[in-house]
Amino acid sequence: MPDPAIPERPRLAPGVRLHFDKTRGAWVLLCPERVIEAEGPASEILQRCDGSRSVDTIVDELAALFAADRAIIAQDVTDMLKELAAKGLLVA
Repeated sequence: MPDPAIPERPRLAPGVRLHFDKTRGAWVLLCPERVIEAEGPASEILQRCDGSRSVDTIVDELAALFAADRAIIAQDVTDMLKELAAKGLLVA
C-alpha cells in the first residue's frame, strides 16, 4: 500500500532543483534560501524524482543498480522521500 505521506510519482517542488556542483564535486539540491548536499545514494534517488517514475519503479531501479536487497532499498527510499515531502521539497 502506498504511503500517503509520499507522492505516488514524486518530483521536486517548484523552485527546487538538483544540480551537480563542480566546486564541491557533489550533487546538491538548490532550494529557496538553502543548499542541501545529496550524499551517496541520495543523489541517485533524487535524479529519479522527475514525476514520471513511481516510488516502486525508483526502488526497483536502485535495487538493480546497487545489487541490494529490495526491502532495504525500499525502506531507505521511503524514509528519504518522507523527509523531503515533509519539508515541502517534493510534490506529486
